[in-house]
Formats: sequence, structure tokens, C-alpha cells
Amino acid sequence: MVAIISLLVIISLSILITRIAATALIQTGISKDAARFQARSAFTGTGFTTNESEHVVNHPVRRKILMILIFLGSAGVISTISSLILSFISLERIGYISIEIVVLVVGLIALWFLVQSKWIDRKLSYLINRALNRYTTLEVRDYYSLLHLSDNYRVSEIKVEQQDWLADKTLNDLQLHDEGILVLGIKRSNGEYIGAPRGETKIYNDDTVTLYGRAELLESLDNRQKGQSGDQKHAEAVLEQERMWDSK
Repeated sequence: MVAIISLLVIISLSILITRIAATALIQTGISKDAARFQARSAFTGTGFTTNESEHVVNHPVRRKILMILIFLGSAGVISTISSLILSFISLERIGYISIEIVVLVVGLIALWFLVQSKWIDRKLSYLINRALNRYTTLEVRDYYSLLHLSDNYRVSEIKVEQQDWLADKTLNDLQLHDEGILVLGIKRSNGEYIGAPRGETKIYNDDTVTLYGRAELLESLDNRQKGQSGDQKHAEAVLEQERMWDSK
């Protein structure tokens, strides 16, 4: 029975550790789903997806969080769980259900419901945020929620090509704000970054533009080509945005 209790405690601690790390990652601007995936991947040593891993390893705070997770995971938590399972399942018990197995199953089911509880998730996130704010130097700012990225709004990057409608125009010419799109920054092909660019800033071929707006607008803008068709799509997007503003 001691082995069962120890196993459930280790699983609970593992869940808590990854939840704390995921919450910390969320505060650095990663979405909730991506943060939890990255935290679990680092803790279990299963690796990351290519695009997300670049955003993680290039960010000093995120990199530090994941380094701690990798260290804790490599300290033997997973192998300890395996050893504990083997410690209470002996060859003599094969063939019938022991009381230890029942306790383990009930404990795992209880943990599953606790993990899935939205109320517990909100309370735990609140406590973790307070602890991070009080006891660490991490800037506790949930940019994902702050920008309402879950309400069909996105922050997206568009790589500008010569035939794109964005190319060789200033922000004043484009009037993207009339479509409900904000330009957060422009990265030049030489690596120079312009944050919060002004209206006279020009977008060139090979620039990478960081935009904020509704997902369907950003996708449409990414596919918009130069010429009359592009101007027409811009005009249609402006009218649609005006109708949205008038309805609110």
C-alpha cells in the first residue's frame, strides 16, 4: 500500500510541476495549449515540434523554464514510477485483482477528474500566478488572454513577396487599420526590427510583418496580390469592418 500511495504522490507532483511550468510559459506569451504541450514534452523528454521549439529556445525565460523541467524529468521521476509499479505487482498476484490495484485505479481516476476540472484549473492558475509574481522575477503577463487570442483574434507573421499587395507601400498607403488589422512590427531582410512602425514606414519585398487581427482577415491579407483585385479585396474588407463597428 505504501508503494501505491508513493506512486500517486509522484504522479500528483509531476502534474503540479508541469502545470506550474505551463503557467509560467503562458505568462511569456505562449498560448495555453502550446505551453502545456511544451511543458509536458520537456518534463518527459519526448521533444518538441520544430516551429514551437524555435520560439522556446530563442527566448531566455522560456529556455530557463524548460531547462528546469528537463532536469527534473531526467532526475528519474519516470523511472521511479516504473519501479514503484513493479514493486507492488509480483508474480504471485498475477491472475487476480489485488486491493492495491483497486486503490491505484481509483486514485488515477480521481486525479484525472481533478486535472480536467475547470474550477480547479482556475484556482490553481490564480495561485501559481500569485506565487510567480511574488517569489520570482518573471514578468507575470498573460499576453494570450490580454490580446484575446482565443476570440478568433491572432498575432501572425506574413513574409512579404514581390507580388504581394503589401509590397512597396507605406502603412499610410495600406490603411490596414481600416480593415481592423494592426501592424505590430516589421522585420527587415537584414535583421533590423521596427517595432510599432509609423505611417510613413514602407514595407519591402522580403520583409516579415507582424500583424494583429481576426484570423480570417490575416489569412486573406496573406493571399492578397498586387493590382486591382488586391485593392478591391481591401475595399471589401474595410466595408465589412465598418459594418462590424456599426453593429457594436
